[in-house]
Amino acid sequence: MFEKEKLEKAQEGDLKSIEEICSTTWGALYRFVYFKVQNREEAEDITQETYVKALSHLQKNNIRLDKYIGFLRTVSLNVLRDKWRKKKREGIDVNFENVNPEATALKDPTENFAQRMLIENALNRLNEEQRVVVELRIIKGYSVDEAARIMNKKEGTIRVLQYRALQALAKILNDNDQ
Repeated sequence: MFEKEKLEKAQEGDLKSIEEICSTTWGALYRFVYFKVQNREEAEDITQETYVKALSHLQKNNIRLDKYIGFLRTVSLNVLRDKWRKKKREGIDVNFENVNPEATALKDPTENFAQRMLIENALNRLNEEQRVVVELRIIKGYSVDEAARIMNKKEGTIRVLQYRALQALAKILNDNDQ
């Protein structure tokens, strides 16, 4: 992580320390926010806004080093809640003349549930390494480098595992369709 000295320098306004803290914590915070919003652009915006608010607060108050990541997550949740509240207040403009009732009708929730169960069953049929690499890379959005570190493997091995896992998954899903 980062040392107490960097945090203290950042509180004093040292740009290099602030930049190092941001680059060190960016990946973890972005993944946390992305998990909440499931949209890359929105996650990037919220993560950036989190740093702006957190750094201004950091310079006014003393934050303990061991609590800094938790502090960033709390700030990001507050930013996210503010955005949701603002969207709720603004509402959505709808031109009823352009609305197609068939296209906007709610889908059958049992269909979504059935698709989800089908995918879960297919994932469970993969071997352990393949399932883990799909979860890390596809579901959780980790980079190849991060997945390699987590699985204690080389990046090339992760790429091959992912390729083979996706091929096996496609075959399993195609077999279920027939």
